[in-house]
Amino acid sequence: MVAHSELELLITVVAAADDERSAHAACGPLVERVGGRIVQSGDCSDEEPGCWSVTIARDCAGTGGHVAGLSRAVRNFLRELGPEYARHHVACEPPTAWTVVEHPELVTALVPGGERILVEAWSDGPLLTPARRAEPEPPAAAESAPVLGEHDESGRPHPRLRLRVEVRTDRPAGAEWPARALAARLSRTAELLSSRSAPPVVRVELDLGPAAGEPAEIAGSAAVVLGGEGWSTPELDERGAVVRWSARPVPAGGVSAVEIVAARSTVDAPAVAAGGSP
Repeated sequence: MVAHSELELLITVVAAADDERSAHAACGPLVERVGGRIVQSGDCSDEEPGCWSVTIARDCAGTGGHVAGLSRAVRNFLRELGPEYARHHVACEPPTAWTVVEHPELVTALVPGGERILVEAWSDGPLLTPARRAEPEPPAAAESAPVLGEHDESGRPHPRLRLRVEVRTDRPAGAEWPARALAARLSRTAELLSSRSAPPVVRVELDLGPAAGEPAEIAGSAAVVLGGEGWSTPELDERGAVVRWSARPVPAGGVSAVEIVAARSTVDAPAVAAGGSP
């Protein structure tokens, strides 16, 4: 982690909505209020029926990738929203700090139909931190963008991209959010497969859906997107292609290992344990 790095705020809203357009409309006033931009949205009705998640990004005036700087960025944002929001507890495990607002009256005051809001501060450091999102496409272009199906033109199933993230934390919730943040850089859809605690590590596995290309190419490209140094070269086995990354030295808290699997279309097995030597 660099000593001084820029911070970025991500505000993720989960709200009841009929479709993506209505979810964006519900979040419109909040986007204007915080001076941000919508960078991602997705249907999360598999977890909560009739719900959509919308992620808003906003640059942060603060700097610093240490605990105090990350936590301060989240607290300052909560104070902007009002004294009722500032009372929420802020957790921090570099490279991120976060809090969740779940009080119905506070959430709906910001977003009609809102159920909860996750506020994160991310350090734009060099390793496994969310890259700054590009400006979103105009609505018409985004809505017309093709969605990759389960099969290619010849009818052959696409490989599936899977992600396993190991986070050193004593709370499962403290692992799921960083894992989902990494998954969001690789796919618009992410299904939680499992979250298992093996103190002091929580292992989170996600299915990121189909991906086009050969397994080795898919896995290698995903590692490039996540960034950082120390990735293994793609290894082929009966499942597909696997790449791994492990933190050196192992941090006291935060992401300690990542594994990406581009599973062959004929295999539906979960990723193997992360943390292997690159």
